[in-house]
Amino acid sequence: MIKNTDLLAKKSQHTETGLDTASLPAYLAATPGWAQDGPRIVKTFQFKNYYETLSFINAIAYVIHAEDHHPEMVVTYNRCVIRFDTHTVNDGKGGISENDFICAAKINTIFEQSFS
Repeated sequence: MIKNTDLLAKKSQHTETGLDTASLPAYLAATPGWAQDGPRIVKTFQFKNYYETLSFINAIAYVIHAEDHHPEMVVTYNRCVIRFDTHTVNDGKGGISENDFICAAKINTIFEQSFS
């Protein structure tokens, strides 16, 4: 069983090995609100206004830089959609790796501590 605390304790590392489909439900259970969307995971974060949305982006910038794992983000007035995938897995075709869930867990924690 994968726990949120296990993911929070890890650091993203270069990988060429994606997660197999059977392991995804356990990782998704450890990162509430994230869902599989094809070869990536995605979550929408809601905010009161644009200032809060931008504050969230600034708050997670350090984490995604330190993890060297950068998501696709769509930012609007009061929400931010974040999509993670790992382009180096599956022979360069991309897919989902543990790195995606490590970052998802850390972003969830920032949101819960400062924006919920």
